[in-house]
Amino acid sequence: MCDARLIVATMLLFVATCALADDEAVMFKGYYKNLLTQARTAFPQAERYTLDLNRLRLEVRGRPADWLGYDVQYDNEALLGSYLDTAQFAQLKAARPKTYWDMESNYVDSQSLVMRHRVHRSFVSLNTAAVDAFLGRQRIAWGSGRMWNPTDLFNPYNPAQLERDERTGVDAVLLEKSFSALSRLSFAYAPQRNAPASRAVRYRTNFAKTDIALMAGKFRDSRVVGFEFAGRIGDAGVYGEAAHTRPRAGDVFTRGVMGAEYAFENTLTIGAEYYWNGEGTSQRTRYDFVRMFAGEIQNVAKHYTGAHLRYDVTPLLRSENHLILNHDDVSRFFAPSLVYSLASNWDVAAGVQLFSGDADSEYGRFHNVYYMYLQRFF
Repeated sequence: MCDARLIVATMLLFVATCALADDEAVMFKGYYKNLLTQARTAFPQAERYTLDLNRLRLEVRGRPADWLGYDVQYDNEALLGSYLDTAQFAQLKAARPKTYWDMESNYVDSQSLVMRHRVHRSFVSLNTAAVDAFLGRQRIAWGSGRMWNPTDLFNPYNPAQLERDERTGVDAVLLEKSFSALSRLSFAYAPQRNAPASRAVRYRTNFAKTDIALMAGKFRDSRVVGFEFAGRIGDAGVYGEAAHTRPRAGDVFTRGVMGAEYAFENTLTIGAEYYWNGEGTSQRTRYDFVRMFAGEIQNVAKHYTGAHLRYDVTPLLRSENHLILNHDDVSRFFAPSLVYSLASNWDVAAGVQLFSGDADSEYGRFHNVYYMYLQRFF
């Protein structure tokens, strides 16, 4: 069980490595973020709330030897606001972590303040002439999609989440063998809580100026084979991926993504994706919201289109926009935002997540989220 010993051990690691190693061997960085949101909860009932999240992330990485490296990222968060009194927060707080090792806990837990800490990343890398090995909590970034990644089953990602840059790590062993600068064989093994371990092999190479990859593995109780590619047609980037899944119980299904992205000289970048979710259903009465709220699946329907647009209005101000359309029930998700650089390493942003559709549709069940944040990198 994670407790105060975690914070003590982690901070001792930061102090020791920064004090004993030279600047070239160790890199220390992080950020502080204050995120203020206002919305209504989606489950088990609608409750209006305000949440003020304060996060301090500290990262230390180093390479004490040519064959050995490490990366540790530690989070300390303080949560304030009426969200702490909602039934949704109570359910999420009672849920067990999705990671194999329980390396997070609350050290202040009251109706007005929750303070918690966790290990966000913690792994060592062993580099030899034969193989590179990564052991610990890490991000295994497979797949080529921008909004959906059917082959990224170690770190599944919800494209409608508020903090798009935040990806939960996986406690795993990753072995990689390079055959050339563009060809690599990978094997990953990740133990699971109360389920069979996940394991997969992936081969990535380049053919005719196109990156391609093949993947096969067993994720919990499902056998999966996948394919992905990323290349160019003229000045536009094109990509796609698909995964065919055979569960031990239930129907066989396939999920796939096709997308394209183009960057104009005036800093405007646009992209679009089509997503086929064979695990979902076109009948809204059969939507599995229980599994979606539990984080086991990311979408409930079959047919989706996504788009993203980014534009630098000025050198200091940029606009970011994300759109998702559920074609089965015609519900929509739209997230526009503005990010302004106050100074070097200082960002302030404001945005909204707009959900629309019938009450029994996928995105119609959610309520608009209004937010702003201040972030300082160091």
